[in-house]
Amino acid sequence: MTSHIRTRARWGRAAAAVAGVVLLAACQSGPPGAAAGDTASVDDGTTLTMWTRSSTATFSQTLVDAYNASHKNKVQLTVFPADSYQQKVGTAAGAKQLPDILAADVVYAPNYASKGVFLDLTARVTQLPFNGSLAPAHMKAATSGGKHYAVPHDIDLSAVFYNKVLFTRAGLDPAKPPSTLDELGAAARKIAALGGDVKGYFFGGACPGCQLFTSWPMIWASGGTVLDEKGTAATLDNPQAAQVYAFLRQLYADGAVPASAKNESGPTWTQSFLDGKIGIQPMGATALQGMKEGPDLQVGVAPIPGLNGGSSSFVGGDVIGIGGTSTHAAAAWDFIAWTLSDQAQIEVVAKSKNITVRSDLADNTYAKQDPRLGVFNRLASEGQTPISVNFGKTFNDTNGPWTATVIDAVFGGGDVGSILKQHNAAVTESLSGGS
Repeated sequence: MTSHIRTRARWGRAAAAVAGVVLLAACQSGPPGAAAGDTASVDDGTTLTMWTRSSTATFSQTLVDAYNASHKNKVQLTVFPADSYQQKVGTAAGAKQLPDILAADVVYAPNYASKGVFLDLTARVTQLPFNGSLAPAHMKAATSGGKHYAVPHDIDLSAVFYNKVLFTRAGLDPAKPPSTLDELGAAARKIAALGGDVKGYFFGGACPGCQLFTSWPMIWASGGTVLDEKGTAATLDNPQAAQVYAFLRQLYADGAVPASAKNESGPTWTQSFLDGKIGIQPMGATALQGMKEGPDLQVGVAPIPGLNGGSSSFVGGDVIGIGGTSTHAAAAWDFIAWTLSDQAQIEVVAKSKNITVRSDLADNTYAKQDPRLGVFNRLASEGQTPISVNFGKTFNDTNGPWTATVIDAVFGGGDVGSILKQHNAAVTESLSGGS
């Protein structure tokens, strides 16, 4: 699976099966012997089951293959379609048939942590010598009641991608990416002025996940917020958000963005950039792995800027934990702990141009070979992962209130600030509702 498809699958698909998560309460009590204070790790030839979603399949399989080749334990990975994964997990939780090892989208980690889908890993995580360097956004999302229920598995984060070839053609300095939204807009318009089928900027206008993944960092970098600390109320009715979406609306109205962006729901939202037709586009860092550079495409990356400077990123990806009904916790932990080790993080993860989940390994050999990986590694410790039990149904579901909010803000008429205020209550109602 190519990286741009991974990114699309992660952020472009609706989480339509979130209702299945209500079954997770059935897992509140773990299996016999799965005491919260256990720290044991064994490599004794146990066969372990692991689940992951399709958007993370290649990443997970690479780690599984490396582990199986060097350990007595054997992990058997099963991949499920991303858009039905939540329903599968919810059904398995209700039937107490979860796998030994479970990888899950980080935005669902708060729900899973609070419902007993994962075993309590606090004692095991605490004894890791590098526990303080694990990706903080992922660790926060997988912590409930002061206890750790999962650790980072893979990181995808949003960053500005820009085509140095088009920058040069438009008379822009390819070594100086935009550091404010005004600079970004000016560069996008200059590139669009090249004419033909070249445009300056692109976004997935009908893709709620794509839009939050790329525009929320602009709000954060500008000093604004989107959710309250508890994740139960929206704060989209703020001046920074209004200015960000007014900026995107104007770029589209000026023709710097292709008309097709309005109806782009996710499946092809990175394709025009890959074809060398778009000058600037924020997207997921994992897209870099699948990009074929040539005469029409030379890729630069940079943090997503705010209105007047600053930068931020939406830190997504997956967490991994021990299934709440597993009877092989010690063996499962042997695999999970190994995935966090220096060997796995450098020679498997970083070598494959992925982002290490440990900040102490950010400046690794492979990152030094490609400065773009260094940008991603820094963003991993600086970005944010919004925490909300009801994130999926509110923001990723195409029928959720966020979809209508962002479409009206970017493509509607009238004052953007007023539009955000009108929709904010519906978003809050969804966030504060039952899970």
